[in-house]
Amino acid sequence: MSEMNVSPDAAFPKSGDYYFDSYAHFGIHEEMLKDEVRTVSYRNAILRNKHLFEGKVVLDVGCGTGILSMFAAQAGARLVIGVDMSGIIEQARKIVKANGFENQIILLQGKMEEVQLPVDKVDIIISEWMGYFLLYESMLDTVLYARDRYLVPGGRIFPDKATMVITAIEDAEYKDEKINFWDDVYGFDMSCIKETAIHEPLVDIVASKAVVSDECTFKTIDILTCTKDDLTFSVPFNLKLTRSDYVHALLAFFDIEFGGDRVVTFGTGPFDKSTHWKQTVFYLPEDFCCDQGDQINGKLICRPNSKNHRHLDIAIEYEHVPVNEDKPKSDLKTMIYYMS
Repeated sequence: MSEMNVSPDAAFPKSGDYYFDSYAHFGIHEEMLKDEVRTVSYRNAILRNKHLFEGKVVLDVGCGTGILSMFAAQAGARLVIGVDMSGIIEQARKIVKANGFENQIILLQGKMEEVQLPVDKVDIIISEWMGYFLLYESMLDTVLYARDRYLVPGGRIFPDKATMVITAIEDAEYKDEKINFWDDVYGFDMSCIKETAIHEPLVDIVASKAVVSDECTFKTIDILTCTKDDLTFSVPFNLKLTRSDYVHALLAFFDIEFGGDRVVTFGTGPFDKSTHWKQTVFYLPEDFCCDQGDQINGKLICRPNSKNHRHLDIAIEYEHVPVNEDKPKSDLKTMIYYMS
């Protein structure tokens, strides 16, 4: 057998292309399409507002398999332009043709910031840009570019509003499994890994019974008006304990709104039907016991990572304030997390 004359560098994608290459794999698109909360919400938002799409030019940012483009075409759009950097767009072209939309839908491969659209302006932008914790590996900055470059004055974006929410949870069993596991691994002390692991948020589905506080909306993003600078923020939050229990972690999720004439919404929290976004768990280094009515006051600071803008650096400051004034409040603590 002859040796393959392929250099190591040529065998692997460049790191800058990894995000887009990963979206060429069918498994990712299968997971997203099977997420009925996600896909049906987009379908309902578009088809229940057909009068807004009829005869309009629509831009689908990050079109993937073309499912949203076809919903827009079903709703009567005159022209739909789908843009995606990933190689999945070759399959999307076949899908569009197989479903008889080749005269309504044009698909372009390339970065949104670099492709040349066949029109100067569009009436509506649609995009499924959300990532874990809403902003991790999200395409929101690309949507904002498309908005500023192509959307007509008074145009619409689907969805057009996102809210980020935080709550507190009791999660002793899973924290032991994921974090404290490193204290004793087959009799060996690997706690040095534990010290690193706790700084990495866990993305998973959390049972509603684990929630021990009310919810606090800490960030609202209006896609029609926000800027890229708004994606770096420092915001306060306040939680009130709804039962007496331990607090092991803070939990974040997001809600989405499509603000057409017939509004459609969906949530990704522990009381909502599960989605592929799940929830984001921020384990705290020290557990603490709370009484019903106690408060957790804090601040969440979020910014894109300086080396990879699709990754996030997050800091959470927090303190425990007992409802019983005879008990002292805790010292202010700060925890740093990295979503990468």
